[in-house]
Amino acid sequence: MELFSRADRADDASLVAGFALGDEQAAVAFVRRFQDAVYGLALSVTRDSALAEDVSQEVFVRAWRAAGSYDARRASALTWLLTITRNAAIDAVRARRPVPVLAETLERLLDVTLRSEGQSQSPERLALVSLESERAVQRLRGLPVEQARAVALAVLGGCTAQEVGRHEDIPLGTAKTRIRTGLRKLREASKEESRDGTPPR
Repeated sequence: MELFSRADRADDASLVAGFALGDEQAAVAFVRRFQDAVYGLALSVTRDSALAEDVSQEVFVRAWRAAGSYDARRASALTWLLTITRNAAIDAVRARRPVPVLAETLERLLDVTLRSEGQSQSPERLALVSLESERAVQRLRGLPVEQARAVALAVLGGCTAQEVGRHEDIPLGTAKTRIRTGLRKLREASKEESRDGTPPR
């Protein structure tokens, strides 16, 4: 009997393990389960359907290479895979343009991440929540707006400090300060949560 003869019913972590071992049924089930989420996030970053398809293929190649080191205790399979997707999509866009993502895409990422809880959850927002985790998004919302925008551009948009400065129309030093201060506050908030054991409200 094949190890993954019922791969489609296996949990996510088991699929990753089978993928790492080269199990064909696990690989097929893995791609089938996550291909829509991968393509959706790739498309939201690249804004190019053909490029998003190329990115999606690259993502599963990268995932196969990295599957052996996947640790379910650190992140869910979806979070892990969407992180690979975001990096691959940014790499692909950078290869085509000097700026990592279009200004309109950056603005959408910022809007999706920083919008209030009361609004409906778009596919883009759900992807970002899965990618960065709800607690991280909550912590980001707790920052002053200018610091939150700088951190979101740097972390989610993959921008350098110089690119953040250009996008926000601020000096390079100011951009660096906002990113550094914002990240420090996020680390402090994360440590505070770890001590209290409760997420921010």
